[in-house]
Amino acid sequence: MRTLLVTLLSATALFGQAKARTPVICDRACLEGWAERYLDAMVAHDASKAGFAKDSKFTENGQRLIPPDGLWNTMTAKGAYRLFVTDVETQSVGFFGSIKEMNAGAMLGLRLKIRNNQIAEAEQFIQRSPSSAAGFEKIGYTWAESIPVAERASREELIATANKYFTGMASNDGKGDYPFADNCNRIENGGNTTNVPPPTGQQRVDPKTSTNYSAQWSCMEQFKSGLLHFVTRIRDRRYVAVDPERGLVMVLGFFDHSAGDTRNFETPDGRKVSAGPQQPWTWEIFELFRMEKGKIYQIQATMERSPYGMNSGWSAWEDGMSQRARDVAK
Repeated sequence: MRTLLVTLLSATALFGQAKARTPVICDRACLEGWAERYLDAMVAHDASKAGFAKDSKFTENGQRLIPPDGLWNTMTAKGAYRLFVTDVETQSVGFFGSIKEMNAGAMLGLRLKIRNNQIAEAEQFIQRSPSSAAGFEKIGYTWAESIPVAERASREELIATANKYFTGMASNDGKGDYPFADNCNRIENGGNTTNVPPPTGQQRVDPKTSTNYSAQWSCMEQFKSGLLHFVTRIRDRRYVAVDPERGLVMVLGFFDHSAGDTRNFETPDGRKVSAGPQQPWTWEIFELFRMEKGKIYQIQATMERSPYGMNSGWSAWEDGMSQRARDVAK
C-alpha cells in the first residue's frame, strides 16, 4: 500500500509539473492584442507595459538594444495603416504599419514571439520616411480576408512559393519558376514598383529591348527580363511569421549588390548591359506576400540601406551569409 501511495503521489507531482510547464496558447485575437499592447507601450515610452520576459531579446534595425531605447524613446503615435501576419502555430505575430516618430511619418515592421504569456523576442525594423508612410496609408493592402479552407496552402508550401521570388531574383536568368498571378503587384517604400503607367506622351518601356529594369512592367515581365542583375545575393532569408488562413508570409533578409564587375553582364537574349550601384550596397528588407492558389498576388516591402554584409542580429554568421530559406518562427 505504501508503495502504491508513493507512486500515486509521484505521478500527481509530475502531472502538476507538466501542467505548469504547458505554454499559454494565444489565438489570433490574443496575438494581435500583444502587438497592440507593445505599440501602445512604445507610444507611452514605457517598456514595463509591454510584457517582456526577463530573458527577452530585442533588436532594432539589426542592432541589439535594451528597451526602452531606440524607437522606444521617440515613437509618438500609431498611424492609419496596419496589417498583421498572425502565426498561431508558432505563437508569433508580425505587424506592418505606419507610425509617427516625433510626429513625423515612418514605417514599422515588427515581429513578436510570445512564450508563457510573455514577450520572449521582439524584432523591429523602422524606415524613417514620411513619404513611405503616406504612400502605404494611401495604397497599402490590408489582407484581412480569409482563404477558403479547401484552398489553403500549408505553411511549408507558402514559404516555398515566397522563396521562389527571392531565388528567381538572385538567379536573374529569366528562366526561373516565377509563381506570379497575372495581376501581381508590388509596393516598395510606399510606391508602386510594378505596373506603373508610362508618363503622359511617352511609350511604355519594352522589356524585350530595354537595357534598364522598369517599374512599368508586371511582376512576371520584370523577372523574365533578366535585368535584375543589380541584386547579386539575397541572404539570411528568415521567414518569421506565416498565416495560412489568410495566405500571408512575412520575411526578413538582406539584398546585396556586389558592384564592380557584377555590373557588367549579358541578358538571356544576348543584350549587353552595364548598370546598377557603383559601390557595394546592402538593403535590409522587411517583405510581405499575399498568396492564393499557389500564386503571389501582392507584395509589400520596406527597405533601408545598411552597412554592406550586415547581419540581422538573430543569425549565426554562416546563416547570415546563406541564401537558403529558414522558418525561424518554429
